[in-house]
Amino acid sequence: MILDHPIYKIVGSVADEMGVRAFVVGGVVRDYFLQRPCTDIDIVCVGSGIELAMQVAHRIGANKEVNVFKNFGTAMFHYFYKGEDWQIEFVGARKESYRTSSRKPIVENGTLADDQNRRDFTINAMAVSLNADTYGELVDPFEGIKDLNNGVIRTPLDPDITFSDDPLRMMRAIRFASQLNFIIENETFEAIRRNIHRIEIVSKERIADELNKIVLSKQPSVGLKLLYRSGLMDLVFPEFSKLKGVDMVKEKGHKDNFYHTLAVLDNVALHSSNLWLRWAAILHDIGKPSTKRYDEKLGWTFHGHEVKGAKMVSSIFRKMKLPMNEKMKYVEKLVLLHLRPIILAEDIVTDSAVRRLLFDAGDDIDDLMLLCEADITSKNLQKVQKYLKNFEIVRQKLVQIEEKDRIRNFQPPISGERIMEEFGLQPCREIGVIKTAIKDAILDGIIPNAFEPAYELMIAEAKKLGFEPVNKKL
Repeated sequence: MILDHPIYKIVGSVADEMGVRAFVVGGVVRDYFLQRPCTDIDIVCVGSGIELAMQVAHRIGANKEVNVFKNFGTAMFHYFYKGEDWQIEFVGARKESYRTSSRKPIVENGTLADDQNRRDFTINAMAVSLNADTYGELVDPFEGIKDLNNGVIRTPLDPDITFSDDPLRMMRAIRFASQLNFIIENETFEAIRRNIHRIEIVSKERIADELNKIVLSKQPSVGLKLLYRSGLMDLVFPEFSKLKGVDMVKEKGHKDNFYHTLAVLDNVALHSSNLWLRWAAILHDIGKPSTKRYDEKLGWTFHGHEVKGAKMVSSIFRKMKLPMNEKMKYVEKLVLLHLRPIILAEDIVTDSAVRRLLFDAGDDIDDLMLLCEADITSKNLQKVQKYLKNFEIVRQKLVQIEEKDRIRNFQPPISGERIMEEFGLQPCREIGVIKTAIKDAILDGIIPNAFEPAYELMIAEAKKLGFEPVNKKL
């Protein structure tokens, strides 16, 4: 292994002076062989990792910036090299034992072999020596390099023990398979299936973190299929599992919404790395199982699934410990609106319908259009081309209407406060009626998005309700 970062020589030199063995281990070694970028360097020494970190930091003049975590026996600092911020973390070699009720290990000092034994997968258990006498030598007791070359995820030791000890490793196995497009070795995968119940001791936050990394994979369907096949999906995201399957009535079936959703997600992933847009793809049809009905004339229907799905977003986010902020609101909005551009693409695209779509989607209109185009997963190429052509017409209309009417995120020219002031009113239902009439008139193209025509309409609508302006001058 070519150790081309200067920190490696410095660590090796300091380790030699201290009389300890030091190794670079884990992800940075794996990613070197995979030719993937990595700016997190993990150093293991057979001795005190904290002391080695302090001595190395002193050597490079960064000793004031060392973060020490005595409870974990670790220390880290940042090192800037070639314009990048590298995080260097040090730990003493450890051996671990676990209690069944917790994934937090009981830690003791150990050898390099002990430290490699406790690693999750063979591809993460490789180490490279930094001491001068063996500098650059690969220590690979579990043939991690072979598994890298073969694209295999496998545990170093008994997978049942590995996953029972730290059940988050089951999610990590699937995450690495998804990120690297590797397969999980059969016995390792069967051990995941045998130990899925152990995921119950893992915090929702850690599960969500791994799930988000799966969702951000180049082809996220790989990881989500593995989650389903292993049985973990039923425990960590049961709402998604319910999309699976096809019901039949009189030999009429609907599409499998599980695989349809995965196809939509992969389509979105081809064009965007936005995590929350990908979550909108995952949840866009989440309301279908509870709205599924069979109609003798229409066949299978899912009426209102977008409304039901949007209402489910907040409860799913809350339960899974995903952020309950504007990101959740964004997903909620896209789920609610995801049928609107499709309906436009099926019909004559009117200016009024486009204005309303722009008003409701606001700055998220481009993401909504991307989601809707991704939602066309038919195997009928002619049908797909027809929809995509119509979507292009919708996009052109969106640009034209926005340039002309400035609808995106617009605020009606007449505020509720102005209405109260004009008619000497206290807050009441009628103010909302007048505001809605003005908004609808602008969106329907009856009046332009400007103050004077909106003011005139306000006077007319108020008169219908029996109100006269306090000051009749404009």
